[in-house]
Amino acid sequence: MLSLIKNATIINEGKKYIADVLIEEENIKKIGHFDEADFAKLDTFIDATGLLLLPGVIDDQVHFREPGLTHKADIFSESCAAAAGGVTSYIDMPNTNPPTISNELLFEKLKIASENSVVNYSFMLGASENNLDEILSIDKSIVPALKIFLGSSTGDLLVSDKENIFKIFKASPVIIAAHCEDDSVIARELEKFKQKYGENIPFQYHSKIRSAEACYRASSFAVKTALKTGARLHLFHLSTAAETELLSTKKLNDKQITAEVCVHHLWFNEDDYKKLGAKIKWNPAIKTESDRLALIEALKNGKIDVVATDHAPHTLDEKNKPYLKCPSGAPMVQHSLNVMLELAERGNFNVEEVVKWMCHNPAELFKIDRRGFIKENYYADLVLVSLNEQTFIKKENLFYKCGWSPLEGESFYSRIITTFVNGRIVYHNGKIIDKKAAKQLKFNN
Repeated sequence: MLSLIKNATIINEGKKYIADVLIEEENIKKIGHFDEADFAKLDTFIDATGLLLLPGVIDDQVHFREPGLTHKADIFSESCAAAAGGVTSYIDMPNTNPPTISNELLFEKLKIASENSVVNYSFMLGASENNLDEILSIDKSIVPALKIFLGSSTGDLLVSDKENIFKIFKASPVIIAAHCEDDSVIARELEKFKQKYGENIPFQYHSKIRSAEACYRASSFAVKTALKTGARLHLFHLSTAAETELLSTKKLNDKQITAEVCVHHLWFNEDDYKKLGAKIKWNPAIKTESDRLALIEALKNGKIDVVATDHAPHTLDEKNKPYLKCPSGAPMVQHSLNVMLELAERGNFNVEEVVKWMCHNPAELFKIDRRGFIKENYYADLVLVSLNEQTFIKKENLFYKCGWSPLEGESFYSRIITTFVNGRIVYHNGKIIDKKAAKQLKFNN
């Protein structure tokens, strides 16, 4: 199969230039300037004049809910949403039912994805108090990282014993990806609001309950533990200005401690609770405008390395419950690239930086084999984007199984036109085209 993308404005490795991309089977064959008449047969020809061509987005933190929670979402539905958003690869989290705390369960998820995922896939193993043998048995070529909950979880996925945490950090053969919120701080603050409001705590106090103090205390503990043990640590979904002070501005490949921020922490602030309430109840909580601006600054100065979604769907019925019974999380994967391009349009940063944080850096951080860049002999994971057509977000154009988005009613100045996965068009102009192009991600650890 031979495809030619002609006259694209390529954004790659900090550069912006017009060129053609020749795709042969699943790989980028050549980048340059070609005449379609030079080819005896082209299976696909796309005139990309006026369109941006970006590497496919790699989302390093999603919750696609399969197995066990498929009333909210499943691998097929959410990978379709990913494709519609220009996301060509994802790393899924272990908090499913049952939680993915054994290699056997991880392989079961890989099998489901091999049959149902529309875009490239991989899965983290979860740490628990009792699965050190499973951690030591990780196949580093297929498992990108070990997910550990330092607070903000229950059951098998919560690791609270400090001796066990130290052992896990010291033993893990892969990156440790940490959710950091201190449960004792959260419990203390929650009790104050329960005494005042009972079960019906107004959602606007979520950021006071799951406070900056709770985040910083747990994140600083994780960093200290990593430094003591030599572990390679990746801090998930930073939400506060204070946490950015834990990070360095070294080059990505020289860092022992790296960090991610999610698009919702860059887009919303705590004033939005008044309008959106439960729909923007995430853990960690969306916090102040000064925190939001500090997170953007930390991206720009190199302290934060990756932008992702923490895509975590729940049904509207679940989200409509009172505060104490309302689950945290929301769907975001379909519009994460739109959000970042919108923030770029507003002058927060440039498109080249968006590509760095959403494509290049995840690939480099997790050592993903031949993805995240537009390079010859790399997999042809690509997305064509128009900056001259608007995207209006409404229920009718959502791919999420849960059927809603906290971004409904928003209008973005960019539109995702076409998404390629391994050289095949999986999404084009609002429709899923090819459901069988995906591959399991491989890691060069």
